[in-house]
Amino acid sequence: MVAQNTPGGGNTPRNEDDVKQDNKPPESQASNEAPGEEDVMTEAEVAEVGAEASDQKEMDPLAVLRAEADSLREEVAELKDQLLRALAETENVRNRARREREEALRYAAAPLAKDLLPVADNLRRAIESVGPEAAAEDERLNSLRVGVEMTEKGLLDTLAKHGVARIDPLGERLDPHRHEAMMEIPDPSKPAGTVAQVFEVGYVLHDRLLRPARVGVAAGGPTATQEAQEAGETKEEG
Repeated sequence: MVAQNTPGGGNTPRNEDDVKQDNKPPESQASNEAPGEEDVMTEAEVAEVGAEASDQKEMDPLAVLRAEADSLREEVAELKDQLLRALAETENVRNRARREREEALRYAAAPLAKDLLPVADNLRRAIESVGPEAAAEDERLNSLRVGVEMTEKGLLDTLAKHGVARIDPLGERLDPHRHEAMMEIPDPSKPAGTVAQVFEVGYVLHDRLLRPARVGVAAGGPTATQEAQEAGETKEEG
């Protein structure tokens, strides 16, 4: 308890808390009030910014809708392009698989046909080894020749059912894709570059070459072009 002098000269008792309150500096009170004011200003600014943003959205809703529509159009166009590319790739894969399957079926007999070609060659050699005169003199030999010819015909017919055909180019123009030239044969009576002799016939499976025909090519005669020109001149004179 502290005594305080009064104007009348008397002492009035005071509590210690009252003394401490009187001795507190004014800066402390100001500092306690300042944060409250700053907090109020900050909340007001935040509210003002939110109000402005809300006003902007409410002011131009069409612009927002247009932007969203443009974005959706771009996404749809991109997805459509991806879909078309995927469909095209799928179609290409399907077509390629179909062609490969058809080709595999078309040429499936190629290995077997190649293995049977020497058999056909041997049958032809057996037939040619017996001349018509010898076959006419000996009936047994003639029967054997006829039997071999029938066997050859049956084999060739079976091969033909599977698309195998013979290449016998005697008298034809030399085709390097289907004929193999073994030698040149001097023969002025035939155009140069034509097949004068066939040593071994060739075979094809559909449009695929199984074996080229081995041939001898005529040399010494006029070329096919010269022969055609001479034939045209003779025709004009006639």
